Amino acid sequence: MSDILLEAKALQDEIVAMRRTIHTFAEVGLDLPQTTAFVRQKLTEFGLVPVDCGPGITCQLGSGGKVLLLRCDMDALPMAEETGLPFAAQNGACHSCGHDAHTAMLLAAAKLLKTHESELKGTVKLMFQPAEEQLAGATAMIRAGVLENPKVDAAMALHTAVGREDSTVGCLQYVPGTAMNSGDAVKITVTGVGAHGSTPYLGVDAISAAAHIVVALEEIIAREVPSTDGSVLIVGTIHGGSTCNTVSGSCEMECSIRATSYESRDFLKRRIKEVAEGTAAVYRAKAEVEYVYGMPPLVNDEQVTADMARYSASILPPQDVQQVPPVAGTEDFTDIAAHVPACYFMLGAGSIGEGYTLSAHNPAMMIDESVFYKGAALYAGCAMQWLAEHQ
Repeated sequence: MSDILLEAKALQDEIVAMRRTIHTFAEVGLDLPQTTAFVRQKLTEFGLVPVDCGPGITCQLGSGGKVLLLRCDMDALPMAEETGLPFAAQNGACHSCGHDAHTAMLLAAAKLLKTHESELKGTVKLMFQPAEEQLAGATAMIRAGVLENPKVDAAMALHTAVGREDSTVGCLQYVPGTAMNSGDAVKITVTGVGAHGSTPYLGVDAISAAAHIVVALEEIIAREVPSTDGSVLIVGTIHGGSTCNTVSGSCEMECSIRATSYESRDFLKRRIKEVAEGTAAVYRAKAEVEYVYGMPPLVNDEQVTADMARYSASILPPQDVQQVPPVAGTEDFTDIAAHVPACYFMLGAGSIGEGYTLSAHNPAMMIDESVFYKGAALYAGCAMQWLAEHQ
C-alpha cells in the first residue's frame, strides 16, 4: 500500500463525515449556498484560501511550474430521496449521482496536498463545481477564468460508479480517447389550430402532428444511423391539449440526443429539425425546434490518461486499474477537456454482485463509503506524481 493511500486511509472517517453533511444539503443547479459555504469552511480549516470563481470555488497549492487542475462536482438532482438513510436530504432533492462523495474526496485530497505542499513540483488548482447535472457548471467556471491565472496545463476528474456489473468497490476505470457520448436537450413546439371536437376539420391537430413527429424521429436511428453507432434519440416528454373534446392547437415535446462523435451529433441535430418541420407541414401544422442545452462527447487526452493510469496503479493494486470501453453517459467535464489535456476516471463504489443494484439517478441509490479514502489518495497522489514528471 502506497504512503499516500495510508495517509488517506487515516482520513476515512473524516471523509465519510464530510460526505454525509454535504448529502443532507442536496442543493440543485448553479446556486449551492450551503454546500459552497461548507467547502469554504473546510478549505480554510485545512490552511487553504478558497476563492469564488463564478458559481463555484477554487483554491491553489504549491507555486510556479506546471499547473494541474483537480475537479469535482457538487450539485444534486431534483428528486425526493428514497434511501431511508439517517442523513438523507429532506428538501425534495437528493445526491443520487455521488457528487457529495466527489466533493468530500477532493476536500480530503486538499488536506493531504496541504501536508505535502512543500514537496509539490508545481501548482495544483482545485475546482469545486456546481450544475454538472445541468451541463452548465464547468462552462460557467471557465468563463469566470478557472483555467487562467495561473494557466492550467492539464486536468483530472473522478466520478463514482455504482449499480453496474463492473463497478466493483475500489476498481478504477478509464477510457483513452472518446470516453462518453454527447448530450443535448431539444424542445419541439408544434402549433396547429384549435377547434371543437365536433368539427375537427376546422382545426389543425397539433397533438396528431406531434405523434407523427415522434414516430418519424424514431426512424432516424432505425434507418439513418449505422447499427455500429451507439447514438440514442428519445422523446422524453410530450404535453398538449386541455380537454378531451377539443382539437389542441399546440403541443410541446422534449427530446434527448446522445451521440458517439461530433459528426453524429451534428447529423442528429440537423435531422431532428428537418424531420420535425417536414412532418408537421404534412399535417398542416408548424414545428419550432429549439436546442435548449448540450455538451459534445468527452474526449480524454491519450497521454494524460496514460500517465494518470500509471500513477493510479502505483497507488492502488495494479489489477484494480482497468481500461474499459466508452460509456453512454454525458459529462460537462467535457468542456474542461476541450480546453486543456484532461482525463476522467470512474471509481467503483458498488457493483450489482456486491448488492448495489441501483445505479446513478435513482432516488434510492446508495454507494459504498469504504472507497472514499482511495478517491482522495488518487486525487492527491496523481497530482504529486504528474507535477514531479512535468516540472
